[in-house]
Amino acid sequence: MENKIAQQDINRIVWKACDTFRGVIDPSQYKDYILTMLFLKYVSDVYDSKYKEYLDRYNNDEERARRAMKRERFGVPEESSFGYLYEHRNENNIGELINIALANLEEANREKMSSEDGSGIFRNIDFNSSNLGDTKDKNTRLKNLLIDFSDSKLNFDPSHLESNDVIGDAYMYLVSTFASDAGKKAGDFFTPAEVSSLLAKLTKSNPGARICDPTCGSGSLLIKAGKEIGNDNFSLYGQELNGSTWALAMMNMFLHGFDNATIRWGDTLRSPKLLEGDKLMKFDTVVANPPFSLDKWGADEAEHDQYNRFWRGVPPKSKGDWAFISHMIEVAYEGRGKVGVVVPHGVLFRGAGEGKIRQKTIEENLLEAVIGLPANLFFGTGIPAAIVIFNKGKKTDNVLFIDASKKFESGKNQNKLRPQDIDHIITTYRNFTKGKLSEGVVEDKYAYIATPNEIAENDYNLNIPRYVDTFEEEAEIDIPAVQQEIDKLEKELTEVQGKMKEYLKELGY
Repeated sequence: MENKIAQQDINRIVWKACDTFRGVIDPSQYKDYILTMLFLKYVSDVYDSKYKEYLDRYNNDEERARRAMKRERFGVPEESSFGYLYEHRNENNIGELINIALANLEEANREKMSSEDGSGIFRNIDFNSSNLGDTKDKNTRLKNLLIDFSDSKLNFDPSHLESNDVIGDAYMYLVSTFASDAGKKAGDFFTPAEVSSLLAKLTKSNPGARICDPTCGSGSLLIKAGKEIGNDNFSLYGQELNGSTWALAMMNMFLHGFDNATIRWGDTLRSPKLLEGDKLMKFDTVVANPPFSLDKWGADEAEHDQYNRFWRGVPPKSKGDWAFISHMIEVAYEGRGKVGVVVPHGVLFRGAGEGKIRQKTIEENLLEAVIGLPANLFFGTGIPAAIVIFNKGKKTDNVLFIDASKKFESGKNQNKLRPQDIDHIITTYRNFTKGKLSEGVVEDKYAYIATPNEIAENDYNLNIPRYVDTFEEEAEIDIPAVQQEIDKLEKELTEVQGKMKEYLKELGY
């Protein structure tokens, strides 16, 4: 029996293909080429596999097989197949041929692969771009890329794969690896896997839930939130501002088998696209890792927002954090909707307009938990962040505060939440929501349950150290021992200086 292809095999082969672009263009750009080729190869292999299956079923009747293929997930025109492109890898216009292949693939799957305005998912990807070098170098690079993806082990026929999740997980692996290479730009399209897992568990939905991420990036958080349910009875919705990143999210959904996910392209704050009639669509779960303190987010338009999302107040023009939070709260179902959002710590304590919005959400008893995370978890910023949970079906007036900032695995370039760190947070949170914990100190220097009165006495400031006592007493200093050490060092220094004088004298200085 032929060995099944494991995810690590795909990871290794496809990561090697990245060498084609290293040093030529920025990692934040070459991810688009690699991930698009991965998607094209997957769609082609699945199509070819199903076509062969129908030919066998219908005794090589090509007409019946082609009719049956019209019911399959994707249509793949001959000139859009990976095999066709590989056969033409030596052509002088190979970049143009790949562009044509992608355009025709979009056209054959227009309902799935286009945005509301008709733009296809490959519109921002140009394999014939001068950024890939002059014609000769570009052709060589694209030829090598096709050769790398033609590896016999890279067969995405479903019968050859170790599991149904292999391709989607390989795609997520590549996105996360590109994020680590892309530096500051990475935060625009990827939330670290451990943070996504934590947020998905904190907001775990019930079967049948509608789940939304209004700033979905490449879709990793949205997929994690869906998978947390444990079955396929849920629906995914997202919106993404950046066209290239929207395309990544669309491909990510297809590769994970979520063909019915609704991912819109556009500015969530200025022009929300997830609508039912002329009203905002409502969701059971809303999760997001929005851009921190976004400047010029649309405050002027917000004052006259047709959906009345900012009735608690319009956030400052230079800081859009509470604008995203306000939108998320408004699109959560009344009586049961839950919101989980990653925020910079300033959201917890900044005053003026933000302070008034924060006070109103607390007085409405929407705030359920504030969880401080370690520093340097996120791509592109070393600042510590927090997760804030709002719940429209909250069972208590109290608020849980967790300081998880000291619980992590230290990394060379980036820190990481360990499984035990995530479990600690989740266990504490779930015990709180089940009413198993009393007010006050839950766990020394880690968790505290605050009453509405306590929060009001703190002027609705949610800064975690106001509730979780993180003060560490400094060890007592043994003055005599320190003085003894100083005396010893001074004596040694005198001896060294004496020897130096002797050496200098011998050298004539």
